[in-house]
Amino acid sequence: MTSSSSVNTSRRRFLGGSCLVVGFTLTPKGLAQAYDASNNASKSAAKTLNAFVIVAPDDTVTVLSKHIEFGQGPYTGLATLVAEEMDADWAQIRVDSAPADNELYANTMFGAQLTGGSTTMANSYTQMREAGATARTMLLAAAAIEWSVPASELTVEKGRIRHAKSGKESGFGAFAADAAKLTPPEKVTLKNSSDFVLIGENRPKVDTKVKTNGEAKFTLDLQLDNMLIATVLHPSHYGATVSSLDAKAALAIPGVVDVKAVPSGVAVYAENTYAALKGRQALNVKWNESAAETRSSEQIIDSYRAMIGKKGITATERGDISKAFSNDTSTTHEAEFVFPFLAHAPMEPLDAVLMRQRDGSIDCYAGSQFPTGDKQAISEVCQIDAGKVRIHTQLAGGSFGRRAQFNSPFMREASEVFKASGMSRPVKLFWTREDDIRGGFYRPIYVHQLKGAINADGTIDGWDQVVVGQSIRGKTDEVDETSVEGASDLPYVIENMRMVSHNTTNGVPPLWWRSVGHTHTAFTVEVFLDELLEKSGKDPIEGRLALLKNNPRESAVLRRVAQMASSAGKPAKGRVHGVAVHKSFSSYVAQIAEVSVQADGTPKVHKVWVAVDCGVAVNPNIIKAQMEGGVGYGLGAILYDEITLGEGGYIKQSNFHDYRSLRIGEMPEVIVEIIESNESPTGVGEPGVPPIGPAVANAWRRLTGKPVRRLPLVRSQLS
Repeated sequence: MTSSSSVNTSRRRFLGGSCLVVGFTLTPKGLAQAYDASNNASKSAAKTLNAFVIVAPDDTVTVLSKHIEFGQGPYTGLATLVAEEMDADWAQIRVDSAPADNELYANTMFGAQLTGGSTTMANSYTQMREAGATARTMLLAAAAIEWSVPASELTVEKGRIRHAKSGKESGFGAFAADAAKLTPPEKVTLKNSSDFVLIGENRPKVDTKVKTNGEAKFTLDLQLDNMLIATVLHPSHYGATVSSLDAKAALAIPGVVDVKAVPSGVAVYAENTYAALKGRQALNVKWNESAAETRSSEQIIDSYRAMIGKKGITATERGDISKAFSNDTSTTHEAEFVFPFLAHAPMEPLDAVLMRQRDGSIDCYAGSQFPTGDKQAISEVCQIDAGKVRIHTQLAGGSFGRRAQFNSPFMREASEVFKASGMSRPVKLFWTREDDIRGGFYRPIYVHQLKGAINADGTIDGWDQVVVGQSIRGKTDEVDETSVEGASDLPYVIENMRMVSHNTTNGVPPLWWRSVGHTHTAFTVEVFLDELLEKSGKDPIEGRLALLKNNPRESAVLRRVAQMASSAGKPAKGRVHGVAVHKSFSSYVAQIAEVSVQADGTPKVHKVWVAVDCGVAVNPNIIKAQMEGGVGYGLGAILYDEITLGEGGYIKQSNFHDYRSLRIGEMPEVIVEIIESNESPTGVGEPGVPPIGPAVANAWRRLTGKPVRRLPLVRSQLS
């Protein structure tokens, strides 16, 4: 079989019969079209529809999510918005991924279809509510025509349309076909927050059951008829290329079908995973390392240190920084902070399935975080029109930034592998854990140098900060916000402040990592400030509040978290509290960590209190889960994680045995409180990560007297 291969994707089921589809363009003009979703083939036609809401004859409502679901909860959150405005019953709600269509499903904050920057709820809040309200209005209009009654006399509750005077009642499905023929209203009225029934309520994620009972299908689970399994041997040094290839031993492995050189390495094609891996192991490849990165991590760090005294790019400056440090009565304090390369290490490594149809079009099944870029990558590599490429976004096992790549390098590799195969059979390309850990696209190495001035009266009068690191955006002579965000916009009232940035280059490809620049700037700001407050004899909470007098929302989360920790009583003997507060992605998070020293001299984090202000809390359960997840993910990184280039530039780490995640017994108790707010919703996927590192480091310094100057903490403190 070739292009007629069938796909086993059991989660992508739709009900037959007529149904109503509602959606919006970016303009935002609504339209409705009849849509026959009787099978998977008709589902692919949805990509040409401007649709978010599907109403089927059996009253089920399917919400199409333009954002990938990889554990952060958009399927549940976006469906809640639609269901709220439709007055649907939660039990009738279903969710599936929208097709890849940049014109219809673009993230309104970026102008492309992508998930990232903790923007899912922020960019979709009004859009999805309008989609639900429009569907409701059209259903009521169809019911009014059918029943010959004024639409104003109809009510909706839990998915049932009622006319009190006549006693007539029906579900949505009976009117779906007729509603689809109507012209959508140009404008709809949204509910007042006081009328919310679903928004603001705790409810489980819609995908929890299938993910816990094994029914959920991920890309690796997909099985296509006549499909080849492919894996790629990559060089051990970034930037190296194939010099010579001997594939005889690999081709002798039973099940291995072919071996091809591709731009990123050497691809092995096999009938099964075992054969693909054995074939890759048997390859004899010599690499050209003339353009490879051969420096060690320590050599890179030293080169960064050498740049600190040189002229850089001023990210921000206020007051008179020279005057602040020339005052003879001031006390100065300096610190250097070093941050390592970090891998993302999601539970599901990268994978994709590509299949060519008889008409020459290509279907791609993948956990696509940037469908717009992935679609373009397939188009360019396989040399077909982008309109003939269909991206079927699958559930994905995490990302933390890993799947969100400029120019879609992984999808380009998958496309190159598919193209090199001849494209006559479907191909599944998969990465192993080792491929992922050693695959580059890391959070870059950064070196920060800070200098602070404290007046005789204890006032922090000067703040001078320099950061050196790769520009994730590839900038050279201008500020890259991913290097300075969270520090250049310092929230504290300090009269004289400056931040300077140096953009560097090296052979290791960089990428944003969960919370991007805030991963390192929050640490430097909150740790250094804590040290300045301690030197000036001020309380870490009250000292911060005094400096946050112009930032009420940051002050509010800090006060709340202090109250939370205080209400728990004084920490037990041998335990100390550390605090940090940080704004990222327009959300405000304060954390207090309770830390002790274990018998082996390493930190033990017992409890973490978290206060978060993220605007309207669409689903408090998901917000709390994201804060808990942010604490666990961030804590594992600051305690243990680093990717290290050894002498000659080889990558030392390869799997979870030497790039470890936080273990279940190391996870602290996390207590989360959400600040009630009527502000528009903001991000929660990333803002829980930045404060945990400095909170733990501040507790550790107060507990042991040892300031944390380099991460990971365990390595730096015990080495």
